[in-house]
Parts: sequence; structure tokens; C-alpha cells
Amino acid sequence: MTLETIPLFRHLSGEDMQTLRRIVQERQFASGQDVFCEGADGDGVYFVKDGLVEISAGTSVRRVFSRLGPGEIFGEMAVIDQRPRSANASAAQATVVFFLPRAEMLEFIQNSPAASFALLQQISLRLRDFNRLHLREVLEAERLAAVGNFARSIVHDLKNPLGIIGLTAEIYANPALPPNARTQAKNRICRQVQRINDLVTDILAFTEGRRNTSIRPGDFRAFVLEQVAELQADIAAKQIRLVLENEPPAESLSFDPRTLGRVFQNLVHNATDFLDENGTIFLRFKPSPGEILVEIEDTGPGIAPEIAGQLFQPFATHGKSHGTGLGLSICKKIIEDHGGTISARSEPGHGAIFGFTLPLAK
Repeated sequence: MTLETIPLFRHLSGEDMQTLRRIVQERQFASGQDVFCEGADGDGVYFVKDGLVEISAGTSVRRVFSRLGPGEIFGEMAVIDQRPRSANASAAQATVVFFLPRAEMLEFIQNSPAASFALLQQISLRLRDFNRLHLREVLEAERLAAVGNFARSIVHDLKNPLGIIGLTAEIYANPALPPNARTQAKNRICRQVQRINDLVTDILAFTEGRRNTSIRPGDFRAFVLEQVAELQADIAAKQIRLVLENEPPAESLSFDPRTLGRVFQNLVHNATDFLDENGTIFLRFKPSPGEILVEIEDTGPGIAPEIAGQLFQPFATHGKSHGTGLGLSICKKIIEDHGGTISARSEPGHGAIFGFTLPLAK
């Protein structure tokens, strides 16, 4: 690599090239040797003549973010903005560089419009490259964070049924357990295993963006009473009450018992995360023309204003040491698949109130 073949100098006049040859210096660096270090004064601009230079950030632990070969420029920003070096430059192998001292370089570009324009182009290209690198890193970091949040959400949602299975299995293993109690324990374990299977199926459907409901006419009153009985048993160990404020309506509804059951379970268990012992969860029904409104209210602290508008977004959470809000996103999708809407609010003197509508069968 010669001065004439460096991209920045290719279009210079003969006179400019003569001036450049008078001020340029050649410097040699062994493999691993620093050309300059972060924080040092910007004493000049470098061009790789032969070899390879690594640009890195950090002092004790260096992170390499660029490698420059013959013809490429480095160290120009500290010269132009007259600030200390913002990165390290070191020889990745035996390297020879062209060095233009700062004062001579500034005078040279001031007297050569062609050199000034070429330098501006080089800086623009470098900034574009750094922007693309930074964007890739940000996207990768966000992707990894999303994967981590997703994994934590799955673990959180699996803990409840697994905990119930563990406690019920201990009861089932008691040799003095009466036959009818043993049958009840066995059925409860089977229901929780099915719940885990449904949960995994729902998560897969949610991440793939496909509908996973099988809506058909059913006995809504019987379905709700079964859900309440199961949920009351689930949260009894936490000394939290689930109170049915009024009877489920005997209206004709079309729904998917499996996925709609997931909505009841998620909203009730989500409420328990914010309740102390002796807390209460209220379940009520408000029929209106064309639909039924189901409300679940707790005696907790209510919804924090800073998260109120994001509750049903994936991975939004607040005030919990576990969980990510993915469950509420799935609830939203299930209710919308049923043709209804879901919302949340807080009122003075009340805790969180989650409500969802279900259309009456036509």
C-alpha cells in the first residue's frame, strides 16, 4: 500500500501529494503493541500501510469492535474534535502505518478542498458502519432480553400447577388416606398435568400468532362454578378467599372451556401475587344487551399508574419479583378470539379490577 493508493488520497493533485509526502511519517508496531490508548491526546491521524489494526474500547477488559486493514484511516476523530482518544488502537499483527501529525494534518486539509471532502466522506462511512454495528448489538440485546423474559414467564406460570401437584402427591402418598380422598387427589393431579399441557400449547400458539380456540355452545354457569371450586382450592393454602358475588348467568354462550379457563386462572392467580394473607378476590357478572361482563376485583394495592397503559403488552410487569405480563397478553388474545374485549382499572378504595366481555350466542 502506497500513499497514492489510499482511498482518501487517490484524487489529490500532484502538488497536494508532494505536500503530503513531506509531512507523512512511517511507524512500525509489533503484534499486540498499542498504537494509542483510550484517553490519550489526539496527536495525529493514522493510515494502515500494511498489517491489521484492532480498535477496541475499555481498559482492563478490551472489547474489539472494528478491525482495519491496508488503506483504512483511524484516529481522525480526536484530531478533528480536539478531544482525547475515545478508543484503543493496537496492532493485531506486525503492522506498518502512515502517520500524519495533528498540526500538519489540519493545515493540509484546510489548504486542500479535495482532501477535506474525501476526509468527510471517510468519516461519514465510518459513522454509518458504527451505527449499523450499534443497531445490531441493540437488537441482539433486546432479543436476548425478550428470550430471558419469556423463559421467566413460563417458569412463573408453571410454578402454580407444579406446586399443586407436589402438595397433592404428598397427600396421595399417605397410606392412611381414604379411597375417596385418594381418587380426588389423583383427579386433581391429572387436572394440573392437563393445565400444564394447555399452558404450553397456549404459549406456542401465542408466539406463532395463530388462533388456538375451539369455540362451541356450552353451559357457562356450570363452567364458571367448576372454575371457582378449583381456584378456591388452589389459593386456600395462601389464606386468600375467592368470593362469588352473584350467580353466573344462565345465558347461552359459545366459548372454549380450555382457553377461557386459562383466563380465569391467570387473572385470579395474578391477583394473589399482590395480596397478603386474608386478602379477598371478588368475581361478579353483569349481563347487558348482547354480552356479559365478567369482573375480577382484588383487595390489593391497585394498578400502578406507570404500568396501567402497558398491562396487556408482552413482558410488561410491575411490582412483582417474578412474572412478565405475558399471561395478560395471552388473556387478551383469548378474549379477542372469543369476540370480546378485556380491560383493567383501579378505583378509589378498591384494588385492581380486571373485566372482560363475552358476546351472547346469536
